[in-house]
Amino acid sequence: MTITRIASARRLVIKVGSALVTNNGEGLDLGAISEWARQIATLHASGRQVILVSSGAIACGLQRLGWRKRPHAVHELQAAAAVGQMGLAQVYESAFARYGLHTAQILLTHDDLADRKRYLNARSTLSTLLQFGVVPIINENDTVVTDEIKFGDNDTLGALVANLVEADCLIILTDQQGLFTADPRTDAAATLIGEARAGLPALEAMAGGVGTPFGKGGMITKVIAAKRAARSGAHTVIASGRAADVIIRLANGEPLGTLLISETQALTARKQWLADHLQLNGQLILDSGAIQALREGKSLLPIGVLAVHGVFERGAAVACVAREGHEIARGLANYGSSDARRIARHASQDIEDILGYMDEPEIIHRDNLILT
Repeated sequence: MTITRIASARRLVIKVGSALVTNNGEGLDLGAISEWARQIATLHASGRQVILVSSGAIACGLQRLGWRKRPHAVHELQAAAAVGQMGLAQVYESAFARYGLHTAQILLTHDDLADRKRYLNARSTLSTLLQFGVVPIINENDTVVTDEIKFGDNDTLGALVANLVEADCLIILTDQQGLFTADPRTDAAATLIGEARAGLPALEAMAGGVGTPFGKGGMITKVIAAKRAARSGAHTVIASGRAADVIIRLANGEPLGTLLISETQALTARKQWLADHLQLNGQLILDSGAIQALREGKSLLPIGVLAVHGVFERGAAVACVAREGHEIARGLANYGSSDARRIARHASQDIEDILGYMDEPEIIHRDNLILT
């Protein structure tokens, strides 16, 4: 059952919105943040990995600057974000420190995930932080965003992060109980949707509406985020962030809020994207041992690369080709063409001696590779 899958999720992305973080714009809600930290610490102690996507920098900045309304000018929003981000990071660090947990602040823009090199860098950083037991706190980098690069809302950011780290589930905490058949604030007959398939067109029609004065989202962005997260196999739960022990209860499989189910197995959607939608920037010629390793589901190590063709940067999509010229696989390279040529035919432990650094022991990690 899907509830069982939520309960067995080992890697979770939790998104909290501005209305919750700032208590509807009154200032950072220290009590709520402390409660989320306690609950996440409980999950952490049970072996779960949690990434927190938090809104609230702009709303916190507005409060600190004494602005009652959210401005429209981009430079004013960026100024508010710069002021608010300081307070937000400080509060989260203090809240998690009570439970012996370190946090890491990560600010992202759309360009960071659209660019393959920066995508891999973000993925590597998050994976490393999780390995070290750190709780990443992610927000959009509102201090530098423009109309061309902004996510627009942290629901979308939460879904993209879930895809980036291949999370098992995305939990979106909001000031509503979940998704209703109509707006419960104006329609007394509206009923809560307990479970549905992510991506159903009818859900977007039910969710049509606007956000709060302090946020940019609304239920529609959460439904669309669930559809995005489902492409990489992540289920999404939309629930009230004000419910007691909501994170722990959801992680234990309790049916709270609205569960939007992904019918895609984890990794399938992202590997299909690798296979169908990326232009190839170069070729790696492989020996028979490397080809066999890829077919067994292993990563591509530099020792199995005979030659490197083309000019490409780290994160570029490249083809893995047999000596005879036919394509075996394709994936995202951890090293640019110049460095790849230097480490080809060498063992992974020699990479740092050759290059003076080592990003990854693999030229292509199996998670970023698809057989063709």
